Amino acid sequence: MIRAARPGPRPTGRASSGTLVGLAPRRERSTHAGTVVPMDGEAVVSRAVTRAQELPGSEMSNPFGPDWDVHKVRGKVFLLTTAVTGEPIVTLKARPEDSVSLRRAFAAISPGYHMNKRHWITLRGGDLDPELVDDLVTESYLLVVEKLPRRARPVDPREFARIVAERLAGEREA
Repeated sequence: MIRAARPGPRPTGRASSGTLVGLAPRRERSTHAGTVVPMDGEAVVSRAVTRAQELPGSEMSNPFGPDWDVHKVRGKVFLLTTAVTGEPIVTLKARPEDSVSLRRAFAAISPGYHMNKRHWITLRGGDLDPELVDDLVTESYLLVVEKLPRRARPVDPREFARIVAERLAGEREA
């Protein structure tokens, strides 16, 4: 579940069809006094890996060699990182309709490198903020968990999303 109702360039929720809503056009997004503060590729990778490690049941391995870090939940991939392209990148699972919207809204998001272009996106350094990276990693994780048999799920995806949303609401009120 994408985090909701925060200022900045991240998605703000889902329409009833399940698609992302609330993506601000590129020219309107900013984080500091009207300017976008870009994250470099290393910062994007670091933020994504940190978030992946926080998620229940997440494990990292190198099944494709030492150049690829692969994060899985119950044996299913939800995040890959590498620098084989010459720059550090993060590849994540995404709903097809979200993937299109995100690629249109952010220059630093492209179709998934060496993955199904409909269901995967790649993040590079650029016009991303840390909270958006966290949201995208969490959404990728939940997409994989939703497809696991109930008995194999480390968390209930709906309950996990509700808990995260409540915690964020409490942080905003504080």
